[in-house]
Amino acid sequence: MALRMWASSTANALKLSSSASKSHLLPAFSISRCFSSVLEGLKYANSHEWVKHEGSVATIGISDHAQDHLGEVVFVELPEEKNSVSKEKNFGAVESVKATSEIISPISGEVIEVNTKLADSPGLINSSPYEEGWMIKVKPSNPAELESLMGPKEYTKFCEEEDAAH
Repeated sequence: MALRMWASSTANALKLSSSASKSHLLPAFSISRCFSSVLEGLKYANSHEWVKHEGSVATIGISDHAQDHLGEVVFVELPEEKNSVSKEKNFGAVESVKATSEIISPISGEVIEVNTKLADSPGLINSSPYEEGWMIKVKPSNPAELESLMGPKEYTKFCEEEDAAH
C-alpha cells in the first residue's frame, strides 16, 4: 500500500499516467490528481459506479474515487441473481465507517451474477475496486444506455471538478 501511495504521488507530481496494466484482465489505467485510478475501457456514471461491457455481460462496481471517499467498507448489500436493475435506480448499499451510501445502477438489465466474496470480505471494494471488488454482473436490457456514461478522461475531469467544489 505504501508503495502504491508513493507511486501515485510521484506520478501525480510529475503529471504522468501509466500504460502498465493493473492486471492481465483489465486495460491500462491513469492516475488522477486525487490519487484514484481510472481505468481505460470502462464507462463511469456521475454517481461513481463503473461498467465494463464485454459481449452480453456488463460488470458493475464502484470507482476507486468512490471507495476512497467512503473510507473503510464494512458491509455491502447487493441484489440476488435474476433480479432486475434499472438505470439510475438504487440496487444496493455500501456501508463504511463514515456512512452508508446507495449504489445506483448505471444501466438496466438482469442480474446474472453477484460477487459473493463481498459478503465475507467487503474490504475488497477498497483494496481492489476494479478487480476483486466488482459487485454484480448484468445482462443489459438496453446496451445503448452505455453511451450516456462517461469515458475515463471525462470521469477524471468530473472527479476533479467535484473535489474542487467541496
